[in-house]
Amino acid sequence: MTRSTESTETEVDNNAIIDELREIAGPQRVDTDEQLLREASVDRFKKYTAVHGIYDGPLPLAIVRAGSAEQVAAVLAFANEHGVNIVARTGRTGTEGGLETSHERTVVLDGSGMAEIVRIDPVDMQATAQCGTPLQVLEQRVREFGLTTGHSPQSKPQAQLGGLVATRSIGQFSTLYGGIEDMVVGLEAVFPDGSISRIKNVPRRAAGPDIRHVVIGNEGALCFVTEVTVKLFAHRPENDHFHGYLLDDVRTGIEILREIVTAGYRPSVARVYSEQDAAQHFAHFADGKCVAVFLAEGPAGLAEATSAEIDRVVREHAHERVEPELIREWFDDLNWGPDKILAEQRTMLAERRLGYTTEVSANWSVIGDIYEAVIARITAEFPRFADITLLGGHSSHSYQTGTNMYFVYDYRINCEPREEIIEYHVPLNAIIVEETLARGGSMVHHHGIGKYRAPWTEQEHGSAYPVLRKLKDAYDPNGIMNPGTIFPTGDR
Repeated sequence: MTRSTESTETEVDNNAIIDELREIAGPQRVDTDEQLLREASVDRFKKYTAVHGIYDGPLPLAIVRAGSAEQVAAVLAFANEHGVNIVARTGRTGTEGGLETSHERTVVLDGSGMAEIVRIDPVDMQATAQCGTPLQVLEQRVREFGLTTGHSPQSKPQAQLGGLVATRSIGQFSTLYGGIEDMVVGLEAVFPDGSISRIKNVPRRAAGPDIRHVVIGNEGALCFVTEVTVKLFAHRPENDHFHGYLLDDVRTGIEILREIVTAGYRPSVARVYSEQDAAQHFAHFADGKCVAVFLAEGPAGLAEATSAEIDRVVREHAHERVEPELIREWFDDLNWGPDKILAEQRTMLAERRLGYTTEVSANWSVIGDIYEAVIARITAEFPRFADITLLGGHSSHSYQTGTNMYFVYDYRINCEPREEIIEYHVPLNAIIVEETLARGGSMVHHHGIGKYRAPWTEQEHGSAYPVLRKLKDAYDPNGIMNPGTIFPTGDR
């Protein structure tokens, strides 16, 4: 089913835009099917309304499935000239509204068809691939060389490289390998005026500010990522050491993380789950306790030394050891693919309940305070607290100076489907953001700002906000790139 054509001035103009896009990309690369447009108008932030077939925002005019950087450049140049808004996407795993169509006259520019693995280089330890390359496919290919990307977000079965870079993604093994910003060597991106920029692949340089970071994390608000080169690492699963422990409280777990990481040890996984969050992940052994999980990997000597230090530090705190095989089994089933998403949708429809997350980060000295303040405020102030079935969190990515906190909240929905976001998700998200910013933390650790944390962007950056604002003014002066994402509505 295609969009109806009415003889209004707006529709004529929109039809002319679609015709021009077909000229640029080819008719077979431009979708105007109404159901596809509806699905393209939201991301997983609106998963509950979407599963009920509710799409209240403006629909895009079309989806353009680009086949090359040159096609991306031509589409962007045309859109920039004619005031057509662009939402860039690849794997469609976004969760913060960044892929949402919030303005009229928007075109979704999809790079998922650009999926060539350009080169795997086991000498320079790099892999280059186009933006639509699924991370899982790239990982499988480099494993043939005994290598790994080291990147494994929960969305790995569906995520694609362009979106991972654009949202400043992080993976489950980040404490050892880092986030995507640590893995990207070089890249190619296209800016709104149609210019193609390539950042070369070198190990390091002091040639001014690191311009990779104009692109990494831009969420489609500045440019479109078309190609990425990432580091590779030796893959040695035979040396893996899994650890699990039961703890009495979250603060004890955070202190264990701090002692291990600040001493210079880098387990690839270092996590602490609150008792509520642990109950959903480790129901078969958590027994009302907090749970700490670790994975030490790498060359045998390093993995053994890291494993020994984990055990030494945890022994200094009250704990109960968990059988390592239970932790290994849990990791094997952690990622979210199409089957789990379908199961979640069935649960939403049958039981009128769902869960969301909000992830933040802060220094070691305040992260425990943030956790307790958020839980206390939601418990005391949230009007629909009786509907909450799970409220907790976990720390899953640690650094020399601090860690993150991944708040989780599940609830039964006692309102009409289209009211769910305003009644539940938005106010819960706001409490977490406000309490984190009030204590000097960052309101977002790895999912991106999207459109639903954009109202706090200026507060997040403080006196540094003009630096960010000037990037938008310089690279997207006409404000066509993903309006409302990162930069608040009204601030172009």
